Amino acid sequence: MVLKILNTLITVGVGVAAAVVLYWLLNKIAELLPGPWEDRVKPYLYILPAYAALVFYLVYPAVQTVVFSFANAQSTAWVGWDNYTKLLQSSSFQDTLFNTLLWMIVVPVVVVALGLAMAVLADRLNPTWEKTSKTIIFLPMAISAVGAGVVWGLVYNYRPEGREQIGLQNAIITALGFDPVAWLQISEFHVNSFFLMIMLMWAQVGFSMVLLSAAVKGVPDDTLEAARIDGANERAIFFQVVVPQIWGTVLTVYVTTLIGVMKIFDIVYVMTNGGFNTNVVGNEFFNQLFSNFNNGAAAAIVVMLMLATVPIMFYQVRNFRREESMA
Repeated sequence: MVLKILNTLITVGVGVAAAVVLYWLLNKIAELLPGPWEDRVKPYLYILPAYAALVFYLVYPAVQTVVFSFANAQSTAWVGWDNYTKLLQSSSFQDTLFNTLLWMIVVPVVVVALGLAMAVLADRLNPTWEKTSKTIIFLPMAISAVGAGVVWGLVYNYRPEGREQIGLQNAIITALGFDPVAWLQISEFHVNSFFLMIMLMWAQVGFSMVLLSAAVKGVPDDTLEAARIDGANERAIFFQVVVPQIWGTVLTVYVTTLIGVMKIFDIVYVMTNGGFNTNVVGNEFFNQLFSNFNNGAAAAIVVMLMLATVPIMFYQVRNFRREESMA
């Protein structure tokens, strides 16, 4: 333990010292420039390390991934569009895309709706109970996907009939006289995928609730009182007064959750590893790269995911700028 602490302190110290030396050198370089050029160039030199890190750790890997998506499994020869055509023509990958689309349709809507409902209900409690309830609801955000898998494994666990059922759902239905059910193997109508979605909803509702609660508290009391004076009931006030004023936050929570859903991997990997028709794009990428050792197909999946994510990010940035300009 002492050695780990010492290594951490040394690493932090060396990192800070290196940053100080780097910016000292950049400042000296700027001082060598004549006249007004020092003031013109110095700001760009100061932000140069940050931009260099972005290019090295973000832009270069993205470009390299696009290049690898047109190469073979070993990235040694060009194959053109073969990786894309083989993936899109594969029935298993088509099922994977459909599952991912199902996640994208269901999870963000439910997370926003439940988060908004819990935010409004919790705000009606007295301050002590409000803080307690919000803390309990937010707690799953602190649990990793593997930890969530352990928790929900105790809910969905299945053992053959005649053995003791340690899964909560099977314990309940067997106590009622029914046979145990392999919940995560019910592929009809993607029931098992919905059970996996519940795990993500459970983890994300707290995040949604906190942001939406802050937005609801920010609604001016004057507008609420004016609506009540005009004879509006509480339901009309909520949908016609509160929701329009927090719509920007609702969209932000929705888009943030949507992007997270598009990249979902860990829950599926821990619970089923894509078996029983529960596979999603993130898990398929992992399997192609680390199980099939197919760099080309894995890169093609990432490129398709990036292309799907970019428009959503673009919309979110435009929406954020529009709200900032109206503030």
